[in-house]
Amino acid sequence: MHAAMEEFVDKELLAGAISVVLKDNKVVDKKTWGYADTDSQSAIRDNTIFRIYSNTKIITSVAAMCLYEDGKFDLEDPLEKHLPQFEDFKVLKTGATDPTETEDIQSIPTVKQVMSHQAGFSYGIFSESPVDVLYMEREVSNPRSTLAEMVDKLAHLPLAYQPGARFQYSVSTDVLARLVEIWSGMSFAEFLREKIFIPLRMVDTDFYVPEEKHGRLATNYRPTDPKDPMKPGLTAAPDVFLGSFLEPKSFNSGGAGLVSTISDYTNFIRMLVGEGEFKGVRILKPESVSMMHTNLLQPGIQVQLPNWFMPSTVFGIGLAIKNLPMDGEPSEAIGEFHWGGIAGTHTWISPGAGIAALIFTQRLPGFCHEFSHEFKRQVYKAMT
Repeated sequence: MHAAMEEFVDKELLAGAISVVLKDNKVVDKKTWGYADTDSQSAIRDNTIFRIYSNTKIITSVAAMCLYEDGKFDLEDPLEKHLPQFEDFKVLKTGATDPTETEDIQSIPTVKQVMSHQAGFSYGIFSESPVDVLYMEREVSNPRSTLAEMVDKLAHLPLAYQPGARFQYSVSTDVLARLVEIWSGMSFAEFLREKIFIPLRMVDTDFYVPEEKHGRLATNYRPTDPKDPMKPGLTAAPDVFLGSFLEPKSFNSGGAGLVSTISDYTNFIRMLVGEGEFKGVRILKPESVSMMHTNLLQPGIQVQLPNWFMPSTVFGIGLAIKNLPMDGEPSEAIGEFHWGGIAGTHTWISPGAGIAALIFTQRLPGFCHEFSHEFKRQVYKAMT
């Protein structure tokens, strides 16, 4: 595995990376390659800060489950019970070519469907349907807005599909972050800090990098030839999705807003491996963690991301679940649950093999890049 990842760096497909492998919830391997910034040749360290983008979704899901345990909501609650502005949705017709081609909603979306990307929302940035044009025009995820303002914008847009009809990756987890605020009576950032970050000693995880830590933020990269992502060569990439992470912003995105270190996120993953507990601190009950990696999709529905189908994969609460091993993986990979971030932060837990692993880099797009698949194959090969 070490040699395989070194080859990605040597070929200028990655600027650098850092990985952690766990066996029986203990760290058995940690390794770094390359640089956090190639120009200055600054080394990647345990405290190098990464944009974790959609790895934020797992943290948001844990936050919501904390409030589920407190009895603040039921999974089958209609969304409008907690967000009354969502009481009169229209839905884009199947095959529509214009966002005005809508029909009546057939069933009210539930909190469970929000948690598992089945509520009818879209993302906007992937241009999957005419609704996405409205998401971009209305700036649904504007970093200068708030979670409350985002929800108000969504209330005036049609859903992309009938709730429960499919899995569609979406702003659902940002909606969930707003629900956390409503259920807790706290700001989303404050709730995460008090209920998750401080108890788990996640000292560098936040929605921005304070000035005294700016030098620890890794540079983000993209391929010099976006049409051929396996062609050697990298160039620095601007922060295009949510703006700069070097200053606070009002939009604390529950779907993609956090920065973190592999040291911090390893504590979080070890909590999940420990069925909700880490070093004597309990965040969730074991049954809540189990629920997170239990399939919530309707029969026949599988996970599909734009331009990337994930075969034999279903979804729980913030986590994808693997029903068949990928090429080169052992049968123990069945039941693995995972998610990652679009800039190349990948985390997965394999109960069948008793292992978990993380690999962090900064490369756009990095969610479905070959380096992460090779990393996983080699870890499984070494550990099983």
